[in-house]
Amino acid sequence: MCGIVALFSRQEPISETSLKRGIDSLHHRGPDAQKIWISNNGRVGLGHRRLSIIDLTSGDQPISNQDDTLHIIANGEFYDFERIQQDLKQKGYNLRTHSDSEIAIHLYNEFGTQCLHHLRGEFAFVIWDERNQTLFAARDRFGIKPLYYTMHGDTLYLASEVKALLAAGVPANWDHEFWFRADLGLFSPDRTFFKNIYQVPPGHFLLASDTNIQLHRYWDFDYPITGDAQPQQSVEDYIEQVRHTLNESVKLRLRADVPVGCHLSGGIDSSAVLGIAATHATEPITAFTLAFDHEDYNEEAFAREAVAKAGANHQVIPITQSDLAEHFADAIWHCEMVCINAGAAAKYLLSRAVQNAGYKVVLTGEGADEIFGGYVHSLMDMLRYNTKGQDEQTIKHILEELKRNNQVSAAAGFLPEEISKPLANVERLLGFVPTWIEANAKGYAKSLSLYSTAFMAHFGQQDAYRMFFNEIDVKGQLAKREPVHQSLYLWSKTVLPYLFRILGDGAEMAHSTEGRLPFLDHLVVEAVRNIPVSFKIRGMNVKYILREAVKPYLPDMVYNRKKHPFFAPPSTLKQSEPLHQLIQDTLRSSAFASVPFYNQAAVVQFLDQIPEMNENQLASIDPTLMKMLSTCILQERFSLT
Repeated sequence: MCGIVALFSRQEPISETSLKRGIDSLHHRGPDAQKIWISNNGRVGLGHRRLSIIDLTSGDQPISNQDDTLHIIANGEFYDFERIQQDLKQKGYNLRTHSDSEIAIHLYNEFGTQCLHHLRGEFAFVIWDERNQTLFAARDRFGIKPLYYTMHGDTLYLASEVKALLAAGVPANWDHEFWFRADLGLFSPDRTFFKNIYQVPPGHFLLASDTNIQLHRYWDFDYPITGDAQPQQSVEDYIEQVRHTLNESVKLRLRADVPVGCHLSGGIDSSAVLGIAATHATEPITAFTLAFDHEDYNEEAFAREAVAKAGANHQVIPITQSDLAEHFADAIWHCEMVCINAGAAAKYLLSRAVQNAGYKVVLTGEGADEIFGGYVHSLMDMLRYNTKGQDEQTIKHILEELKRNNQVSAAAGFLPEEISKPLANVERLLGFVPTWIEANAKGYAKSLSLYSTAFMAHFGQQDAYRMFFNEIDVKGQLAKREPVHQSLYLWSKTVLPYLFRILGDGAEMAHSTEGRLPFLDHLVVEAVRNIPVSFKIRGMNVKYILREAVKPYLPDMVYNRKKHPFFAPPSTLKQSEPLHQLIQDTLRSSAFASVPFYNQAAVVQFLDQIPEMNENQLASIDPTLMKMLSTCILQERFSLT
């Protein structure tokens, strides 16, 4: 895991000072080594900050091939690299290092951009092809590792984080349109909160030459088309397939020249990863668990059961509202995102504890909900639109119970009483409205009174949903697919990469730790995508097929547990504590007055009403408060104009 910066000028030599400033800003991503390379004509510069994990002695980057015509900087991991190294040696390649990163440069020499189909892992990298005067940059299939780019003047800038582009001289401005769309939960695969700064989308690569810049997709989910003849397997066969592929994925991710630990929440996903890892490890694995100071959010008891089952070591990290308040701004600086919960600060502190314990690598359970349908909104999508293969009486009973208990709305805090015109357009396009999109629409409607007049005058009449779906391959990836799969696809392609920067890469790399995600190995995903929805969600049991596949690795207490999403306790539940005081002080300050999206007078009036709210109301407004707080901090920390 590392930090990378690349500059490519079409005419004049690049600024070596800019390159160094960019790479210096990423010290937290790679404290072990720093190195730059500049081409003979001065128009290309590559910079690398290294976190040494594989090949501790000879793996410094940039790495060049034998005749110095190809040069690479890489961030992340390529798994099963030793097999590829042997294949390359048999083809006559003389490898200069034992690093996994070097295989990409020789695979590119063999296959060009098609080398991506030979790479397995979480990665972002840049290759300069001297012979063809071409810059090739790529990002992993799911956007686990970030890769940002922009054109400034006549120079193309690429980096692992936005702050590196800014340090290299790129101006910092808000992208107002993206902020508007993000506030609706509609994240573009290629946009950021920073004007004219873009992401290489997940599963894409970028090609740049003196004349143009192109983006190309090399991988997508390709969920099965409804009605196509699929080889139908028994539930037992699917269980065995999931268990086998997940075991292989975990085993590959244990390969490192440094100790490997695990993040452990106490849920099925992280507990399964720990349990499987324990069967492949030669020594007890250390698991790291956050313990919040609120009973409803503290999963320590479940984590202890998982640790005992796996025979692992355990480090529990207590987190208070004071801790979250103290480190929230730093967490926002690292993740470069607007957040709806203080979980970013909690994961930031978890990463610090991992580093302090002497670890650089952890396995995590992220991604399981996205591919197995583990969220409440996936369950509701099934119940509302996708009951094929379910037991009819069971579904009828569930719906009657939900209606009787009024939980159809309460389950996820969603469902407007009637569909608005923009959502009606979504329904016309897809044939249904994904529950998570509908839920976000309700949250947005509640915030309208807080926006500034100028902001609403500019964006109030825009159809954010139309703009969002204009960027989605509806015909190629959504049409004729099961509704649950369509909804999972949209979430995974747009929301998930942003969650990675908040709760994954951003928080982890703040303290030089690498997160590895066994559930998002592309071979695992390609196996899971073809499993029928009725096996992923069975009745009220989300992730049914996963739960059964990993049952041997779980204690009964975790196996029988219902889904518990990762959230820090809402600040509003303890209004005398420092986190809520931080919100109150910030949103009433002169700094917040300059945030262009909100009407501060309306916000202050809203804050004054908080003491009169009940507990449900307090929990429901916390995301709105956290968005305002993180927006203000983002503006201050990056001097956004």
